[in-house]
Amino acid sequence: MTTLIVMAKECVPGRVKTRLHPPLSLADAARLAQACLDDTVARTRAVGERRVLCLQGSLPPIAGFAQVPQVPGDLDERIGAVLDQVRGPVLLIGMDTPQVDPVLLQRLATEWPRDVDAWFGPAADGGFWLLGLSELPGRSRGDLVRGVPMSRSDTGRNTRDRLVRAGLRVRDVPELSDIDDISSLRVVAREVDPAGRVASVLRELRREGALDGVVVPRGGLVARRGAEVA
Repeated sequence: MTTLIVMAKECVPGRVKTRLHPPLSLADAARLAQACLDDTVARTRAVGERRVLCLQGSLPPIAGFAQVPQVPGDLDERIGAVLDQVRGPVLLIGMDTPQVDPVLLQRLATEWPRDVDAWFGPAADGGFWLLGLSELPGRSRGDLVRGVPMSRSDTGRNTRDRLVRAGLRVRDVPELSDIDDISSLRVVAREVDPAGRVASVLRELRREGALDGVVVPRGGLVARRGAEVA
């Protein structure tokens, strides 16, 4: 039974997407963060047999998702803790890639090859957007992440190297950009579902003059890119 874990935050102004301020106000940055969470939930609602929101803060119940609190500490500790709480194969993502391809995730959840111990999705900023781990009996999956410095340009490389040094057979999936700042927002805006919440909020912000030059096209790119697994 594969579990999808989404690392998420309560979208309180001043606590989420603060690197979008300016040009966005803290309230608008939080509104966009909520839209990212909404789209991520909508696109992953059918992925795997069990879905868990690992939360900083609190949210109302969301259909199809259990909720567990994030432990105190740095991000590596928080990821490590939830990996150790869940049995069976896991796919862990964040809420910052609302363009994520549900078809790709469902393939990874249901067609886990015998020669793959870990799925790894690099992020364009040097981090990672996906970490998938098989059961690994007798081993702490959380220890594969604890101690890796997070939110750095070498976080992804160091995390993948940690998996390889642990003897895991790692297979890569396509790189994605996550929304960290205005530059990455411009990239992701071209890939989100035009009918989704992020696209809707971006259109509202553009009408309000808060995001000149951010383009939301009619069609996305991720569904085409996501079909390829290295």
